[in-house]
Amino acid sequence: MLAATRDGLVSVVFHATEKVCEKALGRLASRLGTEPVEAPDSPLLAEPIRQVKQYFAGTRRDFELPLDWALISGFNREVLRELASGVPYGTVVGYGDLAGRVGQPGAAQAVGMAMGANPLPVVVPCHRVVESDGGIGGFGGGLETKRKLLALEGVLPEPLF
Repeated sequence: MLAATRDGLVSVVFHATEKVCEKALGRLASRLGTEPVEAPDSPLLAEPIRQVKQYFAGTRRDFELPLDWALISGFNREVLRELASGVPYGTVVGYGDLAGRVGQPGAAQAVGMAMGANPLPVVVPCHRVVESDGGIGGFGGGLETKRKLLALEGVLPEPLF
């Protein structure tokens, strides 16, 4: 599920079953102070939908979309902005390394929390953040989804099963 405001893409939701969508729309309404309008043909969503489809088809590496950062602030926003601009397609970064990039070298756990709070997964590529010991780390969309995203970008081999 994608959601946008006049300022840009504001939310990406994985595994958007009807129940998940209802919960996400309720959260958006309370955070943004307005009732969301379901409009799949909205001009606000046309370009995000096109670019997300291209990404999953393997024909797009970078998103060129205006983003609305209204759902995230402070340290989390700083980390996510650095992630969006400084960790390109097909690469990964460690939680601690990302913390260092924003001037907080001891804040690896806080970076993990920022990844979990990311309202724009895939577009702001939190799947590219991994553990320094080679572990895959966590992902709100599930570890199998993270593995598939990293495989799509050539970081991991395609799963055999």
